Formats: sequence, C-alpha cells, structure tokens
Amino acid sequence: MPLRYLHTMVRVKDLEESQKFYSLLGLKETRRMDNEKGRFTLIFMAPEGQEDCPVELTYNWDGDDGLPSDSRHFGHLAYRVDNIYDTCQHLMDNGVTINRPPRDGHMAFVRSPDNISIELLQAGDALPPQEPWSSMENTGHW
Repeated sequence: MPLRYLHTMVRVKDLEESQKFYSLLGLKETRRMDNEKGRFTLIFMAPEGQEDCPVELTYNWDGDDGLPSDSRHFGHLAYRVDNIYDTCQHLMDNGVTINRPPRDGHMAFVRSPDNISIELLQAGDALPPQEPWSSMENTGHW
C-alpha cells in the first residue's frame, strides 16, 4: 500500500506575519489557494529544492479566536494514496476509525493513537462515489 508524504498543515492567526517568519527560515511560497466559499487561504511554503515537502499555512478570513491558545495551530499530516477506498478499508479492517469517510472518492481523515489528524488524498482524479463510503457519516472530530 504505497503512501506519499504531501504536507504538514498549521493554522495561522496573522498570514502576513507568519509568511514573513517562514520566509526568514528560507521557505518560499510555492502555491496559494483562496477559497471564497470556505473563507480561507492556503499558502504552501517550502525550502528551495524541496518544493514537494511544504508546510501549509491555513488562514481563516474571519479569524480564529482559539488561536494561539487551543492547540489548533497544528492541523494534520497529509498523504497521497493510490486507492482511497482500499486504504480506508485496510485501516478499518485493522481497527482504525474513519473519522471523515471518503464520500467524495477524494479525501478522508483518520486519527493516530495520539489523536493526530491524518488526511488521506486520492492520487489523481477522485474515484467515483461508492458504498459504503458515500453514505457513511463522520465519526468524532477530524
């Protein structure tokens, strides 16, 4: 079951200040996504020559009053998988709760034994929706 590391996500309270800090470390912006509907911005920053191992700065446009005190700075680890349904089934068969099932054939979330969120993303295009995943509800937090 091949896995490819994608990124680490951290929530930021002040996007400009955070970008300056990570720039001081030598990271450069490699990708940006503004999501009008979700009201957030994602900025991926990575060291020169390591663009495939970025940190994702997640900024909520309407603020996040819990920052910096509620430990929501660290968001999740993300991995690309060859078949999200097979991967989730393998995890479930081994006692792992699928917190956010891959209803869309593209994304799922699970948690480590230490309660760290792990995002699983389908390589390439999303797979066609299929049961039991498409009707499976979320479990807990992800």
